[in-house]
Amino acid sequence: MLFVVAVLVAAVLFGTTGTAQALGPEGTTPFAVGTARLLVGGAALALVGLLIGSRRRRREPAAAPPVRGHALALMALTGLCLALYQPLFFLGTARNGVAVGTVVALGSAPVLAGLLEWLLTRRRPTASWLLATGLATAGVVVLAVAGGGATGADAVGVLGSLGAGASFAVIANAQRRLIAGGWDAFTVSGAMGAGAAVCGLVMLPFADMRWIVEPRGIAMALWLGFATVALAYALFTWGLGGLSAATAATLTLAEPLTASLLGVLLLGERLAPLAVSGLVVLAAGLVLLALTSRARRNPDPTPLEA
Repeated sequence: MLFVVAVLVAAVLFGTTGTAQALGPEGTTPFAVGTARLLVGGAALALVGLLIGSRRRRREPAAAPPVRGHALALMALTGLCLALYQPLFFLGTARNGVAVGTVVALGSAPVLAGLLEWLLTRRRPTASWLLATGLATAGVVVLAVAGGGATGADAVGVLGSLGAGASFAVIANAQRRLIAGGWDAFTVSGAMGAGAAVCGLVMLPFADMRWIVEPRGIAMALWLGFATVALAYALFTWGLGGLSAATAATLTLAEPLTASLLGVLLLGERLAPLAVSGLVVLAAGLVLLALTSRARRNPDPTPLEA
């Protein structure tokens, strides 16, 4: 159950991303915000993850797997995908709004993660995973319709959100395979943070960062970095140690649930009755998945179990 709680807490932190951007300073761009998030969060995640991982390896040196090119390639891939996620996600929220952009990105991630895991493992998803994911995804679709996502959506923004969802699906599967291969979860998350920070440095010369000197800019960059990257991804990766990639990705649908509630509480948004219905259906899917995941202590790392 602790693995489920860890991923749900990570999802709640993820869900604050769009609201933090909305409360930030004027003049930001998706690319610049993503760059700041990568630099701050990636560096913090790398520092904490690699330090904790190295200490755990020293305590249990026999448990550490040998360093191979395949593992390094997967770690580099997670850092690259985290870097790609940032501008794609913020492009979607900038074009279609926080609610719809978040819903499309996170609503597509579990389905894409499940399909990718199915493709890699050749194991079919269980009925409980399909039912829970179906309920949660249906709730996400209702939220999108209620938020105006069904008509008049910007095509470029939708593609950006779908790209963000695909990036997250790759991260979940790559990290799950590394953990299944014996790698410590904190080492895996730290390596992803290091790769993301390097990508952020490459992006920095091309980003307009003048807004970051403002008090709201500093606050937004610190929150996005430390809370929604360093802490959230450390919890998410640790949670993957006890869950399949597909299950973990479905649990992150708590993010649009969080984003919608924060939109009401902090941004003054109003939810239509249809949107409330979507939230209820989404919450029901997450509860079902959490309950069916609780009995699993040492899951097989490859099948799509719930």
